[in-house]
Amino acid sequence: MIRRSKMKKIGIVIVLLMLIVAMLAACTASPTPTAPADEGTTSAPEGTSNLEASLALSIDGVVGTDGQPLVQTKENFVIPPRPDNPEALPETDLMHWYDMAFAGYNASEKVNQPVSPADGCIGKKVVYIVNGDHPAITAMSHGAQMAADVFQMEFEAKSPNWDLNVQNQMIDQAINDRPDVIILLALDPNAAVQQYRKINQAGIPVIGANMLPDAEGMQYLLSWSGPDDFGQMKLLAEFAGDSLGGEGGVCYMTHNPGGSPYYARFSYYQAALAEMYPNMKTLDVQSPGFEADKARQVASDWITRFGDELKLIQLADDSAQAVGVIEALQAANRSDVMVTAAGNSKVGMDGIIDGGIYAITRQTVEGDGALAVTIAANWFNGKDVEPVYILPQEIITKENVENFLPAQW
Repeated sequence: MIRRSKMKKIGIVIVLLMLIVAMLAACTASPTPTAPADEGTTSAPEGTSNLEASLALSIDGVVGTDGQPLVQTKENFVIPPRPDNPEALPETDLMHWYDMAFAGYNASEKVNQPVSPADGCIGKKVVYIVNGDHPAITAMSHGAQMAADVFQMEFEAKSPNWDLNVQNQMIDQAINDRPDVIILLALDPNAAVQQYRKINQAGIPVIGANMLPDAEGMQYLLSWSGPDDFGQMKLLAEFAGDSLGGEGGVCYMTHNPGGSPYYARFSYYQAALAEMYPNMKTLDVQSPGFEADKARQVASDWITRFGDELKLIQLADDSAQAVGVIEALQAANRSDVMVTAAGNSKVGMDGIIDGGIYAITRQTVEGDGALAVTIAANWFNGKDVEPVYILPQEIITKENVENFLPAQW
């Protein structure tokens, strides 16, 4: 019995020694590698600074819904010299619109601009305040979100649905929330000056996008990005006028009066035609909004009033307006009337394919949103930021429409 008791004790001691050895081995072994961070992480990898990790991110190679590179800019953009008094020139002179078409493009003076922290874009908060609810604006916000995901930035989009008072309230709320940057699509070029100034004075960097403000507003912006709506309309007018041999009557269906798209897609187009094709005559100008029924009514009236004199209809919108106009022309059996429009929605590109629309402008709305966010990311990464970035320009016709399908909106 004594021997058995001793043997039992020895066995217990051996087991305890084995447990101790196992515990020591576990403590000295290399730690198990952790799983890789999720793709949407907002912190730099261990051992890497936020700036280093941010600089390793790239939006190159990311494509939009249309299969084109998501972020592109126009190269070799030339700004003509400013006339002494542009407003004194007639509205049919392109230079009359100089201060709007090139608002702040060559401005060197900036007010109260913050210095980049140069600590990386990862984790920075972006508040993206648009101007209203529209499929194109929704696609623009989607492009901005895509870029924010690439650069691992926190992103919040807000829409006032075309109400200036609501947009001002959203700006106030954003300022109170103290994001790292505010991107604003201004509703009104005059009100934009006060809006940009308010954000600037709050010490928050502000980037303007898509809608051009008055030149005064540009001084408060870190940068502005968007389409050269004026330049695109000049290209479109030249294309249409040349195709018509510089002859015929023109009717204009405008954007909402007051913003830069209104002046670009009507006034500048009209001035370009007057300068290059003086025999083309403006017959009428209407602003029916963006409902197909109203557009159809206006177009039907034009067809009745002007008859064979009507040769060209220029639209501010290639979606709802285009639907109404095409229906009116088809009902009147008027295949001789050329339709051009600011584009490029699915409706517009389908219209190009079907023959109801002759030409539209390429305007990448996803790229518009993504470009503004990319500028913000570059600034947080300590890179130089230009005062203005312009989207690429191109006229879309039946010959090249397949290159931009499927549509972004």
